This record gives sequence, C-alpha cells and structure tokens, in this order.
Amino acid sequence: MNAFKRFFLTMATITSKFIREAQKLPPLKMFLRAFSSAPQMELLPIRKELGKFEGGSVDLEMDEQTGIAVMTLNNPRRLNSMTGKMMVDMSDRITQLEQWKKGKGLILMGIGGNFCSGGDLTFVRKALHYGAEMATYQHHTLTRLLNLPLISVALLQGHTLGGGAELSTACDFRVMSPTAKVGFVQIKMGLTTGWGATTRLVHLLGRQKALGLLCSAKVLSAEEAKSEGLVDSVMMYGLSQEDEFTECKKWLVSNYCRHDSDLIQATKSSVVYSDLNRDLDTSLRNEREVFAQYWGGPAQKAALEANVKHNK
Repeated sequence: MNAFKRFFLTMATITSKFIREAQKLPPLKMFLRAFSSAPQMELLPIRKELGKFEGGSVDLEMDEQTGIAVMTLNNPRRLNSMTGKMMVDMSDRITQLEQWKKGKGLILMGIGGNFCSGGDLTFVRKALHYGAEMATYQHHTLTRLLNLPLISVALLQGHTLGGGAELSTACDFRVMSPTAKVGFVQIKMGLTTGWGATTRLVHLLGRQKALGLLCSAKVLSAEEAKSEGLVDSVMMYGLSQEDEFTECKKWLVSNYCRHDSDLIQATKSSVVYSDLNRDLDTSLRNEREVFAQYWGGPAQKAALEANVKHNK
C-alpha cells in the first residue's frame, strides 16, 4: 500500500470516529468540544517546548459533593509567576474540568497570598525567542478557561500584575482582597498583552476603559478596580487568607452555583455559544434546542411540585 492510500485510510478512520462520537452529543456540546480540541495537534510542538521551562505547578482539586473546583497557581517563591511548565499544567487541568460532569464552579487562585505576578522572569529571559508560540498556546488555553461550562471566579490576593492580571480576565468573575493590587503593567516592560487580555478587556469594559488600563499601566487598589468594573466584589478588611478563600467560595456558591450542575453547565455553555456565534437566528436555534432538552424533565417537574417559583 503506497503512502497516499495509507494517509487516505487513516483520515477516513479518524473522520468516521469523530462522526460517531459527535452523534452521541447534543449540538451545543459537540460545538464546544470541537472548539476546544480542534487546534490541539498544532499546539503539540509548542507544548513540548514550553514543558522544558520547569518550575512551579498548577494544581487542581475537584469536590464531587459541592461541584466546586479549586485551581491553584503554585510558585510561591516567585509570587506565582508562570513558567512554561505551569502553562502546560494549566492546559491539562482545564482538560480535566471540561470533562467534569458534576462541576458547577471554579475558583482560580494563587498559593501563599498572591494571585500571580505574570511571567516568571527566569523563563522569560530564556524564552525571548519564543514569544509568538507562547502567546498562541496561552491564547488557546485561556480561551478554553473562559469558555468552560463552569462558573469561574478569580480570587485576587496580593500581587496580580501583568500576565497575572491577564489570567484574571479569563474567568467569568473576579473577587478581590481589600489589600490586593491589580495592574496591566506590560507597557512598562516594553510589551503589549500576550495572553489575550486586550481582546477580553474590550469585551468586558469597552474600548475606552481597556485603552486606559493598558496604556496607563496603573496599578489599581481593590476599590479602584471595582469602580472601573474590573472586579465584581471586594471582601471586608481583617480576614485571613484562608477566610478570604472561604468567603470567595461562599460568594460563588450563593450567587451562581446553588442549582443543578447539568443546568448550570447548559446555561453557561449557551451563553458561550451565543457570544461566539453572533448570528441571531443560529443563536436562537441553539437556545431552543437546549431548552427543549430540559422542558418536562425531572428538574422542572420537581420545581413545579415544590412551587419553587413563588418561594423566597
């Protein structure tokens, strides 16, 4: 068998397998899975190279009872700055979360009282030749984080600077310690944003505020960050680091993660789909298809039986 025939048969087998798997999924989940996995093969060489820049880790705990996961940036001696290995770790942890059926919410935080101070300078100095590739990898990873079918919140403590501020914008919400600082200081370092924050900031805050934050390089206090609309909640003074985590978790659960995990994931995924597909008819069709999956289902029947709508 010549090389062309082998290639053709291999591609036919892969395509057939994809179709069989896709037929098992509802349209929305098929779309999100394709969005998540399509570029993975192209990223493998970059992943391999980034993994050579060692140091730190990104750890993940998933609580099956509460449906709340905690992803922790763990490089405390360098204020949780990101190495190449940590970028690969984060991508792997997001893959786990994408596959977590019982998941409701995610807290992204740093260990030791700091969120993240950006790129690890030891890594940066060694990877000055590898900027475009690293940015490509991080854009893919953080877009997947933003589009997870979970409600995500970044807990900002201590330093959240440069790339750390960029990471925070890849979550749905941000909760901040009253003593923390956050700033997009890339321009001071002779750079622009490399991990997708410009695009996310324009969507989050609008063109003018995004331009102001990025060009001023101002480091914001918690109250200033809330006033700008960058942060959703500021915790009270006097809490320990552990208590701040507890309060952040309570904030996430009480506001957004009290309901059925399947419904939360369907709702978040529908929002993502509508954001990515701005064609009105296509978005509405998807919304109808998702709605039809739950109309008359066990969750609706239970809510009707309990008269939930009129209960306080």
